[in-house]
Amino acid sequence: MQWATRIIRRGDGRRGFTLVELLVVIVVLAVLAAIVLPRFIGAGQRSKEAALKSDLKLFRNAISMFQTDTGYYPKTLADLAVTAAPAKGLDSAGTEQAIIAADWHGPYIQDVPTDPINSAAFDYKVASPDVGKVASTATGYTTW
Repeated sequence: MQWATRIIRRGDGRRGFTLVELLVVIVVLAVLAAIVLPRFIGAGQRSKEAALKSDLKLFRNAISMFQTDTGYYPKTLADLAVTAAPAKGLDSAGTEQAIIAADWHGPYIQDVPTDPINSAAFDYKVASPDVGKVASTATGYTTW
């Protein structure tokens, strides 16, 4: 008989697995758990980080299109999602400038998401030299 299916007979006629066989099964299950569990432990954080990267790329592309169309940066991130041309934008020095409505081809995004890491608003720079830059406000992610 094979060892995995071997069943012993006790003196009273009952059948059962040996202690060694039960221990082998427990050890195998523990090894499998040790391999699989670490892969799932950080999955929530990794998905938030992937969403953050995606949102930042979306914002940066939308800001770039806004700036290409109008010649100026949006005053706020909300200006990317409005359905009519905003009256003013920002030049590279952070000074407000009038936007010509005919140059605006928005909305550039459907809505303004919040930071998936900390559920706060994104940081949008409106002062020189960082006008038009968007970043996360979450600790450890501000340079993404």
